[in-house]
Amino acid sequence: MALAQWREALNGCNVDDPAQADPLTRWLVISRACVFSMTVISVLIGVLLAAADGYYSWGLAFLSLVGLVAAHAANNLLNDYLDVKNGVDTEDYPRAQYSPHPLLGGLTTPGRLLQAVLLLNLLDAAIMLFLGLVAGRPWAFAFAAGGLLLSVFYVAWPVKLKHRGLGELTALVVWGPLMTGGTYYIVAGTITPAVWLATLPYGLLVATVLVGKHIDKRRQDAAIGVHSIPVLLGDEASRRLNMVLMVSFFVLVIALVVSGAMGFWILLTLLAMGRLWTVLQQYRRPKPEAAPAGWTVWPLWYVGWAMLLNRRAGQLFILGMVLNVLWSLARGTLLSKVALPWV
Repeated sequence: MALAQWREALNGCNVDDPAQADPLTRWLVISRACVFSMTVISVLIGVLLAAADGYYSWGLAFLSLVGLVAAHAANNLLNDYLDVKNGVDTEDYPRAQYSPHPLLGGLTTPGRLLQAVLLLNLLDAAIMLFLGLVAGRPWAFAFAAGGLLLSVFYVAWPVKLKHRGLGELTALVVWGPLMTGGTYYIVAGTITPAVWLATLPYGLLVATVLVGKHIDKRRQDAAIGVHSIPVLLGDEASRRLNMVLMVSFFVLVIALVVSGAMGFWILLTLLAMGRLWTVLQQYRRPKPEAAPAGWTVWPLWYVGWAMLLNRRAGQLFILGMVLNVLWSLARGTLLSKVALPWV
């Protein structure tokens, strides 16, 4: 029973009667663990980019994964807290409709929510100190500070990036250069211009998820002064923009292979173009009046389709990178630079 609920929470952001669920299931819902897959994929891309260049340090890779998932969870919890405090999240706002809101839905209290944020940030601080001072990765402090600042000021005064049409760009930077580039640096101890370029495709794909979410909330955001990209551009123009961004992901993948920045097996990602076509068809149409059977995140619509593409393309991207590493090993062209477990 518990395993089924965990799976349901991870897949659809919700379970039946989460208030009565076991503590882990409840916190999977509260933290919106259904979107942690994006962070896991970003980390794996960084690890596999390092492996393709001959760098291996599985202990440091694991610490990066734990730290970044914890940071993602803390960010989600803090956003919910601040959005309630600032009057953005209300009972009739989409955030409280597609999934129980931690505070508005009575799943926890403001004090416990902030305690969870504090504990997650303390965990991240410990990992950062270890990486920077013990593992010899001093730039870990810069990556962590950059991620924390963007996370906090995504909704916090006085910057409020989401309110100024910069939230979508923030997602690209965080899930691209910061997460993937940061993971590569932690594993390899260095980073190259080619790696920075290789962080962009998936970061762009994560940004399409946020654009889709903001399209779904456009009217409500406009009414409360949240000037997201869809609020600034309007519904139809925003849908077209997201379609262009989705196609651009595949263009960037091809460009990376043609330029020699990544191996040819990454072209397996093109197998997701069938899913791309399905998603583009949905983006060409207005949102339906009611949720179709089995749709778990209503009243959100466009973000659901963007997430479906994200997962399929991200999984194929990872598979292609694994095959690139194995292909290089088979040909004997990979110069191994295996580190000690924590070095």
